[in-house]
Order: sequence, then C-alpha cells, then structure tokens
Amino acid sequence: MTACILIPAYNAEKTIRSVIIESLAHRLPVAVVDDGSTDGTKAELSGLPVTILEHYENLGKGAALKTAFRWALESGFDDIVTIDADGQHDISAIPLLLSEAEREKVDLLIAARDSQFRQMSFLRSFWNRVGAWFIKKGTGFGITDSQSGFRYYSAALLENLSMESDGYALEMEIIVKGWKKGFRVASVPIAARVPDGRGTSHFRPFRDTLDICFAFLRHRYSCRGKSEN
Repeated sequence: MTACILIPAYNAEKTIRSVIIESLAHRLPVAVVDDGSTDGTKAELSGLPVTILEHYENLGKGAALKTAFRWALESGFDDIVTIDADGQHDISAIPLLLSEAEREKVDLLIAARDSQFRQMSFLRSFWNRVGAWFIKKGTGFGITDSQSGFRYYSAALLENLSMESDGYALEMEIIVKGWKKGFRVASVPIAARVPDGRGTSHFRPFRDTLDICFAFLRHRYSCRGKSEN
C-alpha cells in the first residue's frame, strides 16, 4: 500500500501546524494545499517536511482537493487519505481508515460522524441526515455521513472521474459519479474530535448545503444508467 495524506487548507493558521505534525507521526507523505490563505497559514508550514501546493487566490475546497488529487496521482500513490485542516478529525484513526478500506475492498470510505449528529447545529445535522438518505435512495450506498471530509480514496476511483465542482459540493459529486462508474462507496464510524466544527470550519451551512444538494441532483440525474458523461 502506497498511501499519502492530503490536507486542503484555507486561513488555518491556528490549527494547521498541529494537524500536520500529528499526521506526520503516521510516517506517510503529507501534502498541503494552501488555498489562497490571507492569514499566517503559509508561515505555519515553514520547516515541516511536507509538500506545499499553492493557490494564489481562494478557489474553494473542491479546487484545493482537485489540486491535491492531481499531485497524488502524478506521484504514484495508490491510496489517498484526506483530512481537514481545522483539527476536527481524529487523525489517530488514519490507520483504521486505511485498514478498513483494504479489508472491505472499497474505493471511497468515509469516516462517519453519525453518532455525533445531535451535537451539531440543527441545520448541519439535518442536512447530513438528509444527504445520507438521498444517497441511499439514489444509489443504494448505505453511508451514514455524506459530508465528512475525513475520507479514503483509491487512485483507481480518482483516475476515472471527471471533477467539476470547486466548492464543498465536490465531495458529493465524487460519491455520485463513483456510483455511476461502478465503484464501491462505504462509511465507517469514526467520531470527530469537534463534531460540529462551527468554530473552525469555513463551511456555510445554508449556501454550501444547497450547493451539495444541487450537486447530488445534477450528477445523479445528468444521464441514464451508471455511465458518466
């Protein structure tokens, strides 16, 4: 297994260094995409043994992920883990995510926070539940958390998808397009350290949730059957 860790970051100066240091403890290559940060995020990366990819303006989480995926594929990694830069994810669970992905033979494995939905704001909890329900009805995947950014991706999945979204909707787009291509998607319960993330996340509950819902509908019904445009 040749694995790496990818971290999209935007204005994460308060958390990014500790997230990276803990990630490096797993002895896996780490790449950070600084998505046009205007605070001290870049300075916090100084001296750390990581690959730094830069956007000179803020393009969105989806754009940062696409840049990170491109680097990982060009570098020859087969197994990719993504975590957010705000410290909400349990980085110690990375080996569990990788081992579960290998054991279950899945191409996308989501670290699900469904046990903590009651600790989230009403809107985020509601739309996480709705998103999981829509995915189950539309694709048959029994995932329990549609919006967690702590994920495993296989290189085979990423190599076979065209990706459009630049915002948070990209993560939903990948689920739906992966299903259309016949890849297997699943989730595994892994509690987050900060289940809601309101204090650190740049997620806009109303606007970004609408974008995610529209992304599901657009990509789910954009063409017949399980073939992608």
